[in-house]
Amino acid sequence: MGASALASAALSIEAAPPAAAPAILGGVKTHPAPFPSWPVFDQTEERAILDTLRSGNWYRGTGKMVDQFQQAYAHLTGARYCLAVANGTSALLASLSALDVEPGDEVLVPPYTFIATVNVVLQHRALPVFVDTDAATFQIDARKIEAAITPRTRAIVPVHLGGSACDLDAILPIAERRGIPVLEDACQAHLAEWRGRKVGTHGKAGCFSFQASKNLNCGEGGAILCNDEDLFERCYSFHNNGTGLRRRIPTFSYDSSGANLRMPEFQAALLTAQMTRIEAQAATRTSNAKYLTSMLDQIHGITAARMYAGCTRNAYHLYMFRYDKSQFAGLPRAAFLKALAAEGVPASGGYRPLNTEPFLKEALSARGYKRLFPAKALAEWEERNRCPVNDRLCEEAVWFSQTVLLAPRRSMELIADAIRKLQVNADRLPKA
Repeated sequence: MGASALASAALSIEAAPPAAAPAILGGVKTHPAPFPSWPVFDQTEERAILDTLRSGNWYRGTGKMVDQFQQAYAHLTGARYCLAVANGTSALLASLSALDVEPGDEVLVPPYTFIATVNVVLQHRALPVFVDTDAATFQIDARKIEAAITPRTRAIVPVHLGGSACDLDAILPIAERRGIPVLEDACQAHLAEWRGRKVGTHGKAGCFSFQASKNLNCGEGGAILCNDEDLFERCYSFHNNGTGLRRRIPTFSYDSSGANLRMPEFQAALLTAQMTRIEAQAATRTSNAKYLTSMLDQIHGITAARMYAGCTRNAYHLYMFRYDKSQFAGLPRAAFLKALAAEGVPASGGYRPLNTEPFLKEALSARGYKRLFPAKALAEWEERNRCPVNDRLCEEAVWFSQTVLLAPRRSMELIADAIRKLQVNADRLPKA
């Protein structure tokens, strides 16, 4: 959405008076104007794509755009090395391989995350071990990590969920003391910081996604950050069918096993163009998020996700809060979301408990896992991986996407107005 469209939206929002009756009961929408669309693009992206097209160099081996993006993203984040890959899942997959995660190992993961965080562990035939959530922050509960470590633990994969940072002050010392590498899943956390330093640069490596919904977007894409030359070389080799960067001349002789996870030149061109907007968009999200929180903090039953003291910058890929239905006359969350949508405010209920997904039991029942792990360990896996705090969080969570935070400041006021309206009328709202 361009500046003129945003201005028009702001005017139409100002012109819409608040209505006493909820829209779902026939009242007027609190927020009648649409929220900003995504992605944002103009001639900058068109020129980047056309220049790449006309160059005839569409493959990273012959083109220049992937290298340019890697240099720019490394500079932006303060990392020594950046490797562009096909998507965030590829970044995680290659990084776990570079960290020598092998069949029979265990990897600690949070239960409140996108499935890719777990799928990559399963792809390495390792055992995902879930560490419960800190409900106040929606992040992995660092206080419970050490108790989950066993002699099989090969990596810890904390997720900077929603663009906020997990508690690295607690996680990194545990990992160092136990000799276990930390792989930061920063797929939702572009520009987020822990104590003034970009996330993704604190552990052994950090992984990012540039999928269509992300704050930095090229449709599909990903990146690995690290500061270790040998680790970077191993990541590069894995993503390039076992051919490392040091083997510059193709010889059909390989350094290792691997896969083709390379980023095409077109995606890198889009990312380079999109990076011209990322700081301005981030500033808008941050300003709006702080303003929205100041208002939601005044509404009983709405509790915005807290940030740890060390999180000096939140990327706000998601704006997350907990909904207490007891403060809304027992209105179920699904009914609250439906009524909120009727007011013109789109929201979702977020993730389900990943640790209880049926596919996990099926995966661990496969003959390969039965060969790799003692029967007792597999039999006790479900009990070991109970996450009661996360179970409750999954019943209470509400998300706004990052595009909601790109709306005019007045929209934040109307979001709060809509929630207040629903609370006042909660006993009248349909329960389904």
